[in-house]
Amino acid sequence: MLFEHSVKKIFKVEAVIALLIVALILKISYIQLVNRNEIYSKALESWQRSFPVQANRGKIYDSTGQILATDLTTSSLVVVPSQITDKATAAIKLAKILNVSEDVLKEKLEKKVSIQRISPEGRQLDESVARQIQRLQLPGVYLIKDTKRYYPNDSYLSHCLGFVGIDNQGLLGLELEYDEYLSGENGSIDYYMDAKSHNLQMYPSHYTAPQAGMNITLTINGDVQDIVERELNNAYDTYHPDGIWALAMDPRNGDILAMASKPDFNPNDYQNSDKDIYNQNIPIWKTYEPGSTFKIITFSSALNENLFDMDKDTYYDVGYEYVGGAKIKSWKKGGHGLQTFREVLQNSSNPGFVEIGRRLGKERLYNYVKNFGLTEKTGIDLPGESSGIMFDYEVFNELEQATVAFGQGISVTPLQLVTAICACVNGGELLKPHILKEIRNSFNDDTVYERKKEVVRRVIKEETSEKVKDALESVVSDGGGRNAYIEGYRIGGKTGTAQKAVNGSYVGGGYILSFVGVAPIDDPQIVLYIAMDNPKNCVQYGGTTVAPIVRKMLVDILPALNIEKAETQKEKTYTAMDIKRVKVENYIGKKKKDISNVQVRFNYIGQGETVIDQLPRPGEYVDEGDTIVLMLG
Repeated sequence: MLFEHSVKKIFKVEAVIALLIVALILKISYIQLVNRNEIYSKALESWQRSFPVQANRGKIYDSTGQILATDLTTSSLVVVPSQITDKATAAIKLAKILNVSEDVLKEKLEKKVSIQRISPEGRQLDESVARQIQRLQLPGVYLIKDTKRYYPNDSYLSHCLGFVGIDNQGLLGLELEYDEYLSGENGSIDYYMDAKSHNLQMYPSHYTAPQAGMNITLTINGDVQDIVERELNNAYDTYHPDGIWALAMDPRNGDILAMASKPDFNPNDYQNSDKDIYNQNIPIWKTYEPGSTFKIITFSSALNENLFDMDKDTYYDVGYEYVGGAKIKSWKKGGHGLQTFREVLQNSSNPGFVEIGRRLGKERLYNYVKNFGLTEKTGIDLPGESSGIMFDYEVFNELEQATVAFGQGISVTPLQLVTAICACVNGGELLKPHILKEIRNSFNDDTVYERKKEVVRRVIKEETSEKVKDALESVVSDGGGRNAYIEGYRIGGKTGTAQKAVNGSYVGGGYILSFVGVAPIDDPQIVLYIAMDNPKNCVQYGGTTVAPIVRKMLVDILPALNIEKAETQKEKTYTAMDIKRVKVENYIGKKKKDISNVQVRFNYIGQGETVIDQLPRPGEYVDEGDTIVLMLG
């Protein structure tokens, strides 16, 4: 009986053991045959060490193909702490090269991690610094490929381009706006190491190539931007304003052709730049009273409502108008007398525009301000845009209507103003401005996205726009914009002189001078706006100080845009204060004794009695009293 019980017990034990063996065999089989890949992957993952390889950001181009932003290849420092045998010594040597604290480096070298990036001290190293680290040949210390954003033209277009951070992420400007397209996908170099960080030779390293970001092309015309930057720098050095800014737009499609402001900054060294400078892209951020340039909007609105015939109807300017008990004066003492409404615009008569505002009335004037987009953001593809400031309709009373009519009591950005003026001269369409032209794949250069013209709404009729262009041309030929007149090119424009308002009151002696030019006025292809904040040592009037700057720009911009000279244009009228322009005669082939012109002076070079060449060339224009060089032979 006892024996039989023992046999049964042994049998049960053997059965249990057999079941365990079978279970073990099944488990091993499952691991080896079914779950092999998963376990193998987990093992590799525990052995794997990944060194990141930074991807290049996409390039930024202007519309002429010039590179505005690109990447430079550089090196960054990473360490494998478990491979560094003497961390204190390594920290001392690296700290000396990197010019940082030994304690900071030692703390990073002692971290219980598989791989440690030395950041920011070891990021984007200069070539000489990288070579010094490489010569140390310290175990566990590695240099990996990194990239550094580079702007070849330094401060050129800096407010629009913006800059990137240490990890190549967009922080400002277009770099921020289109970061998701410009950012690439980082790659890696994968090594396999055991628990003691020794390389596992049986598993080769693996390289995953980074993918560069997409390239973007801007509507910025490099030729136009070059000229604008040059003249802004010259004016900034000459007049020492608190600020000067420029904006050029193609009124046919809303393309931004140029944008700049001074002072500016170098995005290659933004860390040492003033935040108040790089955070303020003035043409889209700054709001201020536009002054008389706004009269284009009021004039266009009244013409669109057929409130006057600008050449037949008249207004008598006695020098002031009383509105709601306030006396609004003309800039000219005694006023301009009897004027047509074209002359009201030419002479920039404030009392005349008070009358135009009256004729429009509260509702129509307020609605036109809104329809021209002056109470909302334009929606341009740049961060940091501001919106204009306008009276609430409930408090838009008689005096407010009068002041808004001539550009005072309303605050707008340069971009809002230029966008509205483009609608006045392009046939009446308010367009959404944009600075991006297209996005391209950096791998095969295929176009991924192309910006199209976007019409927000129609604000005036085409026939109204034609009348406005004609009126603006006469401002340059016969009115306050005569200093922007260019022989051979039909130019339209308007001056602006606005007293600065700070905290609701006007600053004594502080003015923002401006001028907007449209060219060619019969087929507008550029609207160019320039403004200066409180310039020094000059006449505080936009037509006297800023209009000549616009003229200098357009003289070079129009040929750069392949705009041909007109066969006919309105003749410029002169005042006693104007310097007359003289058309240069053809002196080549004439005898020296037969040459005479009391309007210019002559400088003769060479021997002989016959003129064989001359500068300037025949048909060009010079100021009265200028010197013409004649070469004899």
